[in-house]
Amino acid sequence: MSLFRITGLVLIALPIAFNVLFFALGRAFEYPDILRKPTDYILKRFADGGSRLIMLWYGFALTALLAAPLALLFQQVFIDQNPQLAAASAIVGVVSALVQTMGLFRWTFLVPTLAAQYNAPSATPATRDAVGVVFNAFHQFMGVAIGEHLGYLFTGAWTILISVMMLSSSLFSPLIAVLGIVSAVGILIGLLEPAGWKPAGMIVAISYILWSLWLIISGVVLVLA
Repeated sequence: MSLFRITGLVLIALPIAFNVLFFALGRAFEYPDILRKPTDYILKRFADGGSRLIMLWYGFALTALLAAPLALLFQQVFIDQNPQLAAASAIVGVVSALVQTMGLFRWTFLVPTLAAQYNAPSATPATRDAVGVVFNAFHQFMGVAIGEHLGYLFTGAWTILISVMMLSSSLFSPLIAVLGIVSAVGILIGLLEPAGWKPAGMIVAISYILWSLWLIISGVVLVLA
């Protein structure tokens, strides 16, 4: 099987898996809306989810981690025509995958322990307060700062780099490149969310759907190439 076909199949499969798990988390855990709920509500809902919810989070984190080999594969498509941009896209893509994985894995390896301690029958108000402080610290740093903020930054940058290379490639229609750039700009708008710009959240959600379509269409092109 050729490198193009392997890359194309990964480009098709990964966003499908990502979105399936995203919607599964939405049904099981009210994700992503629950991220802005009070700590007490989040930890109780997490405990109610049990081992199935933990496995959903683990699978979701793996889709983020698998974006690293995807970035390494995709850059090979452009390495001959633009080696500098291709190498830059590989580095940025791997960093994007790692920061998002770091943010998501807290739900698998940290939050289960915190939720169990918070919801234990013997937990005192002081214990719950302490657990809440730890949860919020990791939620803001690993979740908002690392997973979301840096995730948006590097995902948007990677998408723009790939889309720019598509514009000079005979394999891809310019319309595919434009779709990538539009989705990237929408994802980068997520950087404004911490500043309190409320439309950013909805724009990012729509942009990730466009981004998934961009990946799938790109994958189909490579499979048929």
